[in-house]
Amino acid sequence: MAGGAIPQTVLITGGCGFIGSNFLNLLIPRHPEIRFVNVDALTYAGNPANLAAVSNADNYEFAHVDIRDANRLEAVFDLYRPDMVVHFAAESHVDRSITGPRQTVETNVIGTLNLLEAARHCWGDIDGKVFHHVSTDEVYGSLGATGFFTEDTPYDPSSPYSASKAASDHLVRSHHRTFGLPVKVTNCSNNYGPYHFPEKLIPLMTLNCLDRRKLPVYGDGSNVRDWLYVTDHCEAIWLVATQGKIGETYNVGGNSERTNLEVVNRIIDAVSNATGASLEELQGLITYVTDRPGHDWRYAIDASKIQKELGWQPSVTFEEGIKRTVQWYIDNPEWIDSVKSGEYRKWIDHNYGQRGEANS
Repeated sequence: MAGGAIPQTVLITGGCGFIGSNFLNLLIPRHPEIRFVNVDALTYAGNPANLAAVSNADNYEFAHVDIRDANRLEAVFDLYRPDMVVHFAAESHVDRSITGPRQTVETNVIGTLNLLEAARHCWGDIDGKVFHHVSTDEVYGSLGATGFFTEDTPYDPSSPYSASKAASDHLVRSHHRTFGLPVKVTNCSNNYGPYHFPEKLIPLMTLNCLDRRKLPVYGDGSNVRDWLYVTDHCEAIWLVATQGKIGETYNVGGNSERTNLEVVNRIIDAVSNATGASLEELQGLITYVTDRPGHDWRYAIDASKIQKELGWQPSVTFEEGIKRTVQWYIDNPEWIDSVKSGEYRKWIDHNYGQRGEANS
């Protein structure tokens, strides 16, 4: 689907997760003429509350289906006959992939294969169809002090998570080359913003600041990530899905490289400004912990292709994005309480009480 064509039915996987829910919250009201079907297994990070603002919209439907279940997935395609798929669903946490790689591979690799096959079987006529696969810059491995990931950077994944995403990327491209499936791929840098499940660096540090809990930082905090505000990413995905070239890959970055320690200090500043908490007290919560195994040192994205071909560029600076994100968590205590219970609380206490935060 190129040239600005608008689909009739878009099937979203993982729409109750972080990026997927921001995508749906952005596009459902913008495009009342499009039916959005959200396929989500509602695992620990899939929260229906993320979609409270749009869940009753006339152009939204929900299917409680795990993408690992090939038969049920085929049934969803047969029922809704989507002409576009935007595939977010994934086990996305590096630490979880280290402690439990099998589930990560089953969801990210087998789940993606099931989705590709369901689309292939459903789309006898591929005219006007698009399978958009949302991936990560982690597939490229680690950079040194200079340089950027481009769309031509060789894959060199370091963790079970990034290896599983690399495998799913290859499966998507193989279905284009072998079967002619109309695919597009985006590889993005680290996202942040509202509805982010608090196992990841920015929401975890924000909530720990608010609760006056320790702020555990891997190693010396010098690992570098490029940060992308989530709605900027969602705009890029939609632009590629509707106007990008079939068979192409586009890197999406925020032009906001920061060390993990810099990120933590900006969160501290934002929390202090928003709540009046003492900077000295919050900075005293920083605790350095043993580094993560296989921890990539630096990620940085060259997003010139999507900028030149499609005119996209990030609109939210890192400083403004951190302020918005911190304020969102302050303004949404009920959402925080809902995700601080159950499996999240047990897992966070077991892992982060001993090892530290998730830097990706």
